[in-house]
Formats: sequence, C-alpha cells, structure tokens
Amino acid sequence: MFTIGDFAKHGRVSVRMLRHYDALGLLRPARVDPVSGYRSYEAGQLARLNRVIALKELGFTLEQVGAVLDEKVSAQELRGMLRLRRAELEAAVAEAAARLTQVETRLRTIESEGTMPAEEIVVKSLPPVRLAELSGVAASYEPQDIGPVIGPLYEELCGRIETAGVVPAGPGTAYYEDAPGGGPGSVLVHAGLPVAAAVRAEDLGGGVRIVELPGVERAATVVHRGSMDGVLPTAQALARWIDENGHRSAASGYARELTLACPEDRDLWVTELQEPLAS
Repeated sequence: MFTIGDFAKHGRVSVRMLRHYDALGLLRPARVDPVSGYRSYEAGQLARLNRVIALKELGFTLEQVGAVLDEKVSAQELRGMLRLRRAELEAAVAEAAARLTQVETRLRTIESEGTMPAEEIVVKSLPPVRLAELSGVAASYEPQDIGPVIGPLYEELCGRIETAGVVPAGPGTAYYEDAPGGGPGSVLVHAGLPVAAAVRAEDLGGGVRIVELPGVERAATVVHRGSMDGVLPTAQALARWIDENGHRSAASGYARELTLACPEDRDLWVTELQEPLAS
C-alpha cells in the first residue's frame, strides 16, 4: 500500500488531483483510515490512474472519463483512441506551423518593402519551351496552397520521366492559370519539365500532357533564393518594380517559375520568377 503522497509520486500527479479524482468517484483510495482519514492506494490502481489521465488528454471531460471507464475500455481500445488523438494533435501542430510560416513571410515582406535593388530585376525575352506536364488545382495562389499541390505533381512527373528513360531538356517550369469551374480564387497549377521533340505523352503514362509553352517577348524576371514558402517578398518586390517603371503584367496574370536549383535543403532552392509584360 502507498500513502497518497507516494502514490502521487509514482503516478506523476499531484496529491490535490488525487483528492479531486476521489471526490468525483474516478479513483477511490484502496483504503481510508477510519480514524485519521488518511488515504492509501495499491500499485494496481496506477492502471486506472493512467486511463483517467490518458482520457483527459484525449479531450474528455472528467465526467465523460468516468462514463468511459465504467464501460471497461480495453487497453487496445484506449491505445487506438490515443493514436487517433495523437494524429489530430500532429495535424494541428503542422497547421499551426504552416500558419506561423506565412505570418513570418508576411512580416518579412513588410520589413523588406522597397529594399530590393532595381538591378536585380531583369527584363528579357523567354524562349518557347516544349513541356511534359502534370496539372492540379490549388485552393488559392498563396504559397501554403500551392506547395502541397505542385510538390506531388513534380514528384510524380519526375518518376514518370525517369521510368520512361527520358532526360529532361532543361530546368522545370511551373505556370498557373485561373481554374475553370473551380472555387473562388482557385488556381490551375502546371508542373512541367522540358522534353525533346521525340518524346510523346503516351511514353510517360496517363495524365501527362505535352504542351508548347509559347515564348514571351518581354518578361520582368528576378531570382528568388530559398524555399518557395517564403517567395512573397520577392514576388511583391517584382510587382512594385513593374508598377513603378510604368509596365503592366500580361493578361495571364501569373508569373512563371523556372527552377534553377532544387536540392534537398529547401533553403538552398533557386527559382527565377518570370512575369510576362503587356506589350
């Protein structure tokens, strides 16, 4: 038998919490001294204490915990509930981390307003390119919506090209359009790799298209270094330069992205943003 203090230490809870559980009928002491009122617990009661705490961590109220325990939840069922709760918490953490990244990106955008040297913007023509591409729809043009779509598209496309024994003729090019029939603000994402004229769509499997991306007479371009999650400051600096220098974006409305370097470390990515200009 353990005193309430010792039992609290073994269970890694407070004495006050054990008294509270006793008052609610969740975990009664094995024995209460009729004279002193001292509570004593048995080692076997640690199992019930673990279940009370686990269910509480799952989000159940203490009243609900009592009801669940009275139904004799098995250890296997409890493990399943805990795994489900763990998955929910992991998803919440990932979502919070993504939101934090976007807040930091917006903050950097505000802090860097007007700081990009004009000489980093280059106006040039873009040659036509023959692309093998896969496409998908993103909920918006924001980085947190584009990334989860374009990443898997490129992964699938690279796998198809490698399996077919095709060697890309240059760096990847991504471009975007308003999604026909999609929700408000939804964007059609095209992930493409340049291929030689001899490569046919059927060589690469279903879903892959071969498109001729037309050349552009004039495009304002800038090189972005780092993950595309943080592209906003660079993209907005390019937009300010276009406006301040009397240019207008072409009717397509979205910049192309030419991948110059894409190592495993996303912070080392190098991407050229190419904004077609109206004539």
